[in-house]
Amino acid sequence: MTYDKFTDQMLIDAFVAGDKKCIEVLIQRYKDNVYSYILLNVKNPTLADDIFQDTFVKVISSLKSRGYSDEGKFLSWVIRISHNLIVDNFRNQKNMGTTSSDENEFVLNSTSLSDSTVEDRIVEDQIFADVKKLLDYLPPEQKEVVMLRHYGDLSFKEIADVTNVSINTALGRMRYAIMNLRRIVEEKNIILTK
Repeated sequence: MTYDKFTDQMLIDAFVAGDKKCIEVLIQRYKDNVYSYILLNVKNPTLADDIFQDTFVKVISSLKSRGYSDEGKFLSWVIRISHNLIVDNFRNQKNMGTTSSDENEFVLNSTSLSDSTVEDRIVEDQIFADVKKLLDYLPPEQKEVVMLRHYGDLSFKEIADVTNVSINTALGRMRYAIMNLRRIVEEKNIILTK
């Protein structure tokens, strides 16, 4: 059976009914978005892997207990779960007084997340590392909107829901983020090409 044409809700219903292959299809469908969002936040591939796994453990558990209702927002729901796990992780690190030794390490794709060539991955990794450095110049709320929009692939309505702000506030943050990024690129004379 081919699942490619199944909607998210069809896959969820089939998974809840006992078809375990459907959860694999959902994970494959959204792994790049979710993993990139997590990695851009935690800046540590090992920690990102752990949070990614924890995210989908929670997703599976919630689906089995019927804790998800279809509103056509499966990806934003998964991103919200990962966002909450990231926040929990940062709180735990702060409470324990720990920091990451891999703070400056950045890897966009691992071999399990990409089918591209080695050369493509090196170029993509460098571009995304450069863009990530630029994002670090933004205020946290602007950075979060950019990451949710471009790495989480969420709509502005979904971003507003995840960040608990109005759509206009989310749009305004994105507008200011873009203006700030343009200014930074011009000031630093940066050229991003692939």
